[in-house]
Amino acid sequence: MNVQKFQESMYKLIVETSTNLPKDVRRALKQAKEREIAGTRSAMSLATIADNIKMADENVSPICQDTGLPTFKIKTPIGVNQLELKQAIYDAMVQATKDGKMRPNSVDSLTGENSGNNLGIGVPVVKFEQWEKDYIDVRLILKGGGCENKNIQYSLPCELEGLGRAGRDLDGIRKCIMHSVYQAQGQGCSAGFIGVGIGGDRSSGYDLAKEQLFRSADDVNPNEDLRKLEEYVMEHANELGIGTMGFGGETTLLGCKVGVMHRIPASFFVSVAYNCWAFRRLGVKVDPATGSINEWLYQEGEKVNLVSEEKTEKTEEAKEIVLQAPITEEQIRSLKVGDVVKINGMIYTGRDAIHKYLSDNDAPIDLNGQVIYHCGPVMLKDEEGQWHVKAAGPTTSIREEPYQGDIMKRFGIRAVIGKGGMGAKTLAALEEHGGVYLNAIGGAAQYYADCIKSVEGVDLMQFGIPEAMWHLKVEGFKAVVTMDSHGNSLHQDIDKSSLEKLSKFAEKVF
Repeated sequence: MNVQKFQESMYKLIVETSTNLPKDVRRALKQAKEREIAGTRSAMSLATIADNIKMADENVSPICQDTGLPTFKIKTPIGVNQLELKQAIYDAMVQATKDGKMRPNSVDSLTGENSGNNLGIGVPVVKFEQWEKDYIDVRLILKGGGCENKNIQYSLPCELEGLGRAGRDLDGIRKCIMHSVYQAQGQGCSAGFIGVGIGGDRSSGYDLAKEQLFRSADDVNPNEDLRKLEEYVMEHANELGIGTMGFGGETTLLGCKVGVMHRIPASFFVSVAYNCWAFRRLGVKVDPATGSINEWLYQEGEKVNLVSEEKTEKTEEAKEIVLQAPITEEQIRSLKVGDVVKINGMIYTGRDAIHKYLSDNDAPIDLNGQVIYHCGPVMLKDEEGQWHVKAAGPTTSIREEPYQGDIMKRFGIRAVIGKGGMGAKTLAALEEHGGVYLNAIGGAAQYYADCIKSVEGVDLMQFGIPEAMWHLKVEGFKAVVTMDSHGNSLHQDIDKSSLEKLSKFAEKVF
């Protein structure tokens, strides 16, 4: 084999997967847009998502700034040197990271140090299988942390909130799948896709669940029972009303694929792998002699246009408010859940490492009246030493719940931007201090990068590029107020209403 050519093929696969959404996923999103009620927050979110997909494609830049933990599944003819293939994949990954097509995401679990090149112990994941066909089949999925954190595993029998007892049968499996959609809410960047693994042990069950995500969104399950189960879930999960980003709406789930394997008598696991709308999964067929790509997978059919020529109307209850940072408490107190805001001025990124640091140390800058953005951007430095933002969507906020309220009060922070909402402790602090939580559109990394006009500085680079505090000057940075300073939370409201709707599916079906 020409190993250098294979490396080039893997580089193309990595870049294409990160920047160009597959056609089957685009079709599912188009159907979701057509179902959504015009003028709602979910319709606005889907319009933003469509713009973002187009921008990522045109700019050849990451669809979402969280390029995830890359997982390769490779089938090779007998006699192919798998060690050479793995090294070529590593080299291609390093180059793609250097070129800003992947965010450096490989972190030492003990020291917290980021390798900076997406390589490390066990990263990327590369799984080989031999077969008797005469070509190499390589498939790659980039599954970000926000949706990975909403994976869930059930051990049957069990009691499920809203659904009651789930037994060791097809109907118990149905209840687990419906519950898995409910528990994800908007934190996994809904509307999403799920892969379900029935049986196995705890590890093989999750492997089977993730393997389902490699199926085309358009395929039909050959197992009749599982086909009926998939169709049931797709019909009824969207009745939960969680909607895009958890804002409420007509589409909560874009795809459901279920696989089954044998188990031991004592264990009955149902494992669910949740994937966000930014379903970055592609594959190629490679010539084992030349290393060249012969065919791309998941690209059947026409490439649909997701961007509508007509502008989405604003909701009647939503008003668009311009905020100039720094922001006063009086301005914050005037905001209410449902308001759409556009921020101009400075915002400062802060993720897990920054929040832990600020809980024990002084801030490197004056944060009074300022805005913290839960974001780990993709950054590139030019030849003159200037930083440029390549992708900058929000990360899931709930991880900062132990710190957020205390940090806001201590440093005078007035607004936090993220996705998926926060909990009771933060909500109480917003009311006491005069703060607000703003929900940006998860995965819309190109849309928000376009709002960032310059990088004014950076602090705490010892935590690595994703975790550093970036000083970003923005214009027209749009987000929705989902937690206000009056004790109101859209996230709590949607959780409560969707749980009530979930309970309607407690009766036996299968």
